[in-house]
Amino acid sequence: MKTGTRSQPLYHSEALRSVEMLAAEQPLMQRAGLAAAELATSLCRLQGAAVLVLAGPGNNGGDAFVAARLLRERRFAVSLVFAGEVGRLPPDAAAACRRFLDDGGTLLDSIPVGERWAMIIDGLFGIGLQRPVAGRYGELVQAANTLAARDRCPLLALDCPSGLDADTGRLCGATIRASHTISFIAGKPGLHTGDGPDHCGTISVASLDLDAERLAKASARTVGVDLLLDHLRPRARNSHKGSNGGAGILGGAASMVGAAFLAGRAALRLGSGRVYLGLLDGQAPAIDPLQPELMLRQPESLLAAPLTALACGPGMGSGDDAREWLRRACSLPLPLLLDADALNLLAGESGLRQEVLARAAPTLLSPHPSEAARLLDCSTACVQDDRPRAARELAARYGAVTVLKGCGSIVAAPGGEWFVNTSGNPGLATAGTGDVLSGFIVALLAQGWPALEAMLAAVHLHGVAADERVAAGSGPIGLTAGEIIDSARAAFNRWVARGR
Repeated sequence: MKTGTRSQPLYHSEALRSVEMLAAEQPLMQRAGLAAAELATSLCRLQGAAVLVLAGPGNNGGDAFVAARLLRERRFAVSLVFAGEVGRLPPDAAAACRRFLDDGGTLLDSIPVGERWAMIIDGLFGIGLQRPVAGRYGELVQAANTLAARDRCPLLALDCPSGLDADTGRLCGATIRASHTISFIAGKPGLHTGDGPDHCGTISVASLDLDAERLAKASARTVGVDLLLDHLRPRARNSHKGSNGGAGILGGAASMVGAAFLAGRAALRLGSGRVYLGLLDGQAPAIDPLQPELMLRQPESLLAAPLTALACGPGMGSGDDAREWLRRACSLPLPLLLDADALNLLAGESGLRQEVLARAAPTLLSPHPSEAARLLDCSTACVQDDRPRAARELAARYGAVTVLKGCGSIVAAPGGEWFVNTSGNPGLATAGTGDVLSGFIVALLAQGWPALEAMLAAVHLHGVAADERVAAGSGPIGLTAGEIIDSARAAFNRWVARGR
């Protein structure tokens, strides 16, 4: 299994503070500065190159002092701008500052004019940012971004880009746009979701010789194929289509039949033995000419078919007939995925919410941020301000395994467990990709996967398939939803072959 597919622990700022307290006797700042200096050296190999270091008023600044001292020892021409007061530095940072000065370093008040930089290091603010970055700090952030772009040099953020909320991925005022981020001790959720990926660049983790998971429970995890190994089993040679489940898709109202077709094609190619489409459009075709294996039905016939899982929502519409068919679908004793229009109907109907809560079989939700806002009765901005909180609240409120889609999709279970998916790219921001994801989810459910694992696998696979299409030159601009399906099939079969 490739290391890039393995799940990694993620820690909120509060949990990391606990880890740091438990390891307080260890020289964590020295280790952090050393790890930063080693990465900076690997990114900037030119002897005597000019390096700009920005050091802030807290322990992140202390990490920067250590890194700057070590880079000077390695013959880099270091200019360190200190944005703070020496007398107010925390003890460890103050000690790092003194050693930097004792070794011949100088504290500058402003960025030298006229220098061309080979490397810029951001050590202004780390995790636990309590206020928007503005004023002098904001000016330094904007200058660092401008100079890195001008000089086309790496911009390395220590622990977390200054201005980014490490817990949520929300921007707090002016924010460093790093080319590389070195995360100390463990990963942080905000680096991987919301605005995090656009501001972190390439992320590496320096453990500082700590095993964080032995000291404190992780707040969350990234999604990795290693979480799925118990379910990635080769098929028995003595199997038939009935062995692989029956997936149903309810949707396809007038002018939106294509959404149901995309979901059905995705479900078929991810291994469901039979795929039934229940189309609400009375004028819908009797066959999908590009995928004649799909069995097209009227909604009533769909709900009477031998289904092992059902997805409702792709192209479903919001009319009275859609509402009634959704209510009937909720009464079926099988795993049920609600997406798209089904989520909007759920948000507007208290009776439907009660029926969902009363279900004994698993329920899954796959909203994008605006749909999540309707389900939570808040604004889309509120959802995006704290995506992990919104996903966890949805899972708890509706008793459903939930994915909050978007950059760094969040998967949350009703019991509180949650994950951040790191696969995928902007090519997925196009019509129909959500329908394809629904098809993947319902296919795995139909084949007997547990709800949480089916959601994790489908979400991660969806992103992996898009990444592989981009690597092959088919995006991200102009990537279409249908192109993802065959890439996902190939990737999934590789997972099964490697996992056995």
